[in-house]
Amino acid sequence: MKTLITIFLMLASIAIFAQTEYQLPPKEILELADVKTPPQNLISRNNTYLLTMERPLYKSLEELAEPELKLAGLRINPENFNRSRSTFYTSISIQKLADLKAVPLINMPKDLKAQYVQISPNENYCSFVQAESTKLSLWIIDLKTGQASMILEEGLNATLGSPYQWSNDETFLYIKWKGNKTKLVTKGELPKGPSTQDATGEKAPSRTYQDLLRNKQDEAKFDHYAMASYLKLSVDGKLKTQLLPEGIYTYLSVSPDGKYILTEELKQPYSYALTYDYFASQFSIYDQNGKLIKLFYNRPLQDKIPISNDAVEAGIRNIMWRNDKPSSLLWCEAPDGGDPAKQSEFRDQLFQSDFPFEQNRSICYLKNRFSDIIFGNDNLAVVIDYWWKDRNTKTYIINPSLQTQVTKVIFDLSSEDLYSEPGYFVTMYNAFNRDVLQFSKDKKGLYLIGEGYSPEGNKPFIDEFNLANNKTKRLWRADGISTYERIVRIIDIDKKIAITSIESPKVYPNLYTRNYGNKSLPKQITFKENPYVSLLNVSKQKINYKRKDGVNLSATLYLPAGYDKAKDGPLPMLMEAYPTEYKDDKAAGQIKDSPHTFISIYWGSPIFWVTRGYAIVEDAQFPIIGKGTEEPNDTYIDQLVADADALINAVDSMGVVDKNRCAVMGHSYGAFMTANLLAHSNLFAAGIARSGAYNRTLTPFGFQSEERSFWEAQDVYNKMSPFNYADKIKLPLLLIHGDADNNPGTFTLQSERLFQAIKGNGGKARLVLLPFESHGYAAKENILHMLWEMDTWLDKYVKGKKN
Repeated sequence: MKTLITIFLMLASIAIFAQTEYQLPPKEILELADVKTPPQNLISRNNTYLLTMERPLYKSLEELAEPELKLAGLRINPENFNRSRSTFYTSISIQKLADLKAVPLINMPKDLKAQYVQISPNENYCSFVQAESTKLSLWIIDLKTGQASMILEEGLNATLGSPYQWSNDETFLYIKWKGNKTKLVTKGELPKGPSTQDATGEKAPSRTYQDLLRNKQDEAKFDHYAMASYLKLSVDGKLKTQLLPEGIYTYLSVSPDGKYILTEELKQPYSYALTYDYFASQFSIYDQNGKLIKLFYNRPLQDKIPISNDAVEAGIRNIMWRNDKPSSLLWCEAPDGGDPAKQSEFRDQLFQSDFPFEQNRSICYLKNRFSDIIFGNDNLAVVIDYWWKDRNTKTYIINPSLQTQVTKVIFDLSSEDLYSEPGYFVTMYNAFNRDVLQFSKDKKGLYLIGEGYSPEGNKPFIDEFNLANNKTKRLWRADGISTYERIVRIIDIDKKIAITSIESPKVYPNLYTRNYGNKSLPKQITFKENPYVSLLNVSKQKINYKRKDGVNLSATLYLPAGYDKAKDGPLPMLMEAYPTEYKDDKAAGQIKDSPHTFISIYWGSPIFWVTRGYAIVEDAQFPIIGKGTEEPNDTYIDQLVADADALINAVDSMGVVDKNRCAVMGHSYGAFMTANLLAHSNLFAAGIARSGAYNRTLTPFGFQSEERSFWEAQDVYNKMSPFNYADKIKLPLLLIHGDADNNPGTFTLQSERLFQAIKGNGGKARLVLLPFESHGYAAKENILHMLWEMDTWLDKYVKGKKN
C-alpha cells in the first residue's frame, strides 16, 4: 500500500510540474490577437516623402531561439553581428507628400527584412539594412527613380546600434565595418582561474543589471563582436575608404559643417557589475579624413554614481555639437561632482569649445540638472533643466555668445503638473540640416506645440511665444469633442499648415493635412482601417472618483458590446494598473489622456476580455504620494489598497460590476502591485502578475523611483515585498514570466521563488515560464498561450466564482 501511495504522489508531482503544450485562446480573443498590424508612417524631415512600413505583429518561437550571446547588457546575434530579437519591416512603400503619388520601387529584396531605415539629409535617398541570418547588407533607394540597389553585401556591425549614417552632403555613408570577422568559435576550453571582483572601500552602488560580463572569456567575446572600424562608402558602393581604426565605438557624430568627427570609444578595464554604457571610454576628435585632432576626454568607469535619481557622473558629460555653428562643441559638468547630497548653488554648468578645441568657455549655470538645449542663433538658445527630488523643471532663455550672464527663466514648473505644461518649442532645419528654433517672421517670437492636458482630456495646441514678455498667444487647439487630434508636424508655420493625426474610439488614427489658420476641414492623407472589428460596439468611458483621503482619480472603463445593465446585471471585472510616485496629491489626479483615443490592443492588453463578458478597467490611476519630506513608498501598501478600494467602490456604485468577482492584473511594476494587493487585501477574487519582482532585498540599491538603498530603508523594502507575505496570499495568483527576462531586477527567479513560497504556505498559484521570452513578450506561440492561460484562470476563479 505504501508503495502505491508513493507512486501516486510521484505521478501527482510530475503532473503539477509537467510541461504544458501550447494552447490557443478562445476565438473571441484569437481574432483580436491574430490581426494584421496596421502600417507605420515616417515623414521625411523636409516634408517631401511619406513612408509606409509594415512589420509582423509577432516573432516566431524559432526566431527567439536563434543563437544569442548575453554580454555587458547586450543581447547579440553572433551569426550576423546584430542585436538579437530586433524587429524588421517586411514592406516599404513611398509617396510624395505633396500629391500622395506613389514612388514605384524597383529591385527591392524579395524577402524584405529592413532595419535602420533612414532618409538621407537632402532627401534624395532612402536607406536600410537588410537583415539575413548570417549577414547584414546595406541598400539604398533612389527616391527620384524608385530604383533600389545593394551597395554593400556584407561586413556591417550592428551590435551597438545602427551600423551606418549619412554624410551631411549625401556623397557617402559612414560604415561600421566588422571586416571578415565571423562567428567566434569557442573550443570549450577550461577557465584559467576563478572570476573575481573587489570592493576597495569606496562606495560603488549599482542596480541589479542582467546579461553582464562574468569572466575573461566574456570580455574576449565582447571585444570580438563589438569591435569595428569605420569606413567611408560611396553612394554607388564602389569606393570604400578607411576612416577610423578598429575600436569599440559607441558614438560617432559629425560636426554640422562636416569637417570634424566626434567619437566615443570604450576602454578597458571592464566591469562585471555594470552594463557597457558605464564602461570607461575615450572621446576623440578627428578631421573628415580620419586624422586625430585631439583626445578630448577620458571618461572613467562610472561605478561610483550615487543611487539618487538626481545623481549624475562627475566630469564632462552630454558632449554634442552646436546645431547652429559649423564646429562648436557643447557639454555640461556638475559643480557638485554629480552628488545631489552635496550643497551647491548650481547643479550644472554648460561649456563650449570651438575649433581647434583648445579653449573652453562657460555659457551658463543651471539651478537643476541639464536636460536639453535648443539653439536659435548666435544670441538665443533655450535650455531646460530638471530636479527629481522636488519635481521642479525650469526653462531658460540664454545668450550663448556671452561668457557670463543672468539666465532668464521663462517657465518654472512642477513636472507633475501636466495642466500647466507649456509644450515644446517648434524647430526647423537650418543650412546645416540640423534642427534649430523656429522664429516668427519678425524674429520676435517662437512657437510651442503642447499636448494640452485638461480635466476634459487632452486637447493639443499650437501657441506663439512672445520673447519680449514671455506671454503666449493661442493659434489653434483641438476641440476634443468627439476625436483626439494631435500635431505630428508643422509643415509651414507662416501659412499655418500642419500634419495632424485624428482618431476616435472606433476610428483608427490617420494622418491629415490641416490649415489651422482657418476653419476649413482637414484633408485625409492616410487611410488605415480599424483592424479590431469585434470592438466596434464596445463602449468606452472615462470614469472619475475619489480616494478616501480626497485624492481625485480616474480610469477608463470598457463594457461589452450590447451590454444592458438592467438585463445583464453586474459583470465580472478585470482591472489593469501601474503605480506611479508623486509629491503633489493634486497633480496625482490630473487627467493624462483623451477619452476619445482609439480602442487599441497590444499583446499585454486587458481589453481582450471585454469580448468574453468582462467589464475592463484600464489605466486606473494608482498614485503613491509622498508630500514634503515624506517619501511616497513610506505608505505604499496603505495607498495601494486605498487606490484599489476607491476604484471598486466606484464601479460598484455604477451597478455595472460585481464587486465580488473582480480580478487585478499587471506587468512588471504592475505585477508587483498585483501580488501586494492579494497579500494585503481581500478586494479581488484573483490576480495575474506578469514578469514582476517580488522580493525587494534582491534589488537593494533602489527600484522604480525609490532612491534609498535597502540599508537606508529596510522597513520600507520589507513591507513592500509581497514575498515576505506569501503566507497571506490565499487568493489565486497566476504568475507568468519570460524565462530569459533581461530587465533590471525582474529576474525570472523572482516569480519562481514567490510561487514556491505561496505553494509552501498552502496558497493557490500557477507559474508559467514562457520559453526564450524577455521582459516584453514577442513570440506568437507564447503570447497566444499566455492569453489562454489568463482566460482559463479568469474563467475558473473570477467569472465562475460563486458568491
